[in-house]
Amino acid sequence: MSEQRITPVPAHRPPYYAVVFTSLRAEPDPGYGETAERLGDLVKDVPGFLGEDSARTPGGLGITVAYFRDLAGIERWRAHEEHRAAKEYGRAHWYERYSLHIAKVEHSHGFERPGTG
Repeated sequence: MSEQRITPVPAHRPPYYAVVFTSLRAEPDPGYGETAERLGDLVKDVPGFLGEDSARTPGGLGITVAYFRDLAGIERWRAHEEHRAAKEYGRAHWYERYSLHIAKVEHSHGFERPGTG
């Protein structure tokens, strides 16, 4: 198992957009991890993508927040062929339910304790 430290996406200069995907996965979920990793690599190539944060609770609730410079970047990702196929498969196999929210970020700042980065 990797000992790589996970850090939050740094603050960006507003305005930009946050896409909040909250999900409850079905059990079992074969193939989910590999697909999530693949999509995580693909989205990095979408113009306007700024990064993403993700967490999962022990009870199975997952939250991923993807940050985009503009709505056009979100639309490019929404229309991406592999992403669309994964969404369709996920609705049929991986998710019990999910919600998606898109918000405009109007303020953003960060903090990092000296000597921890």
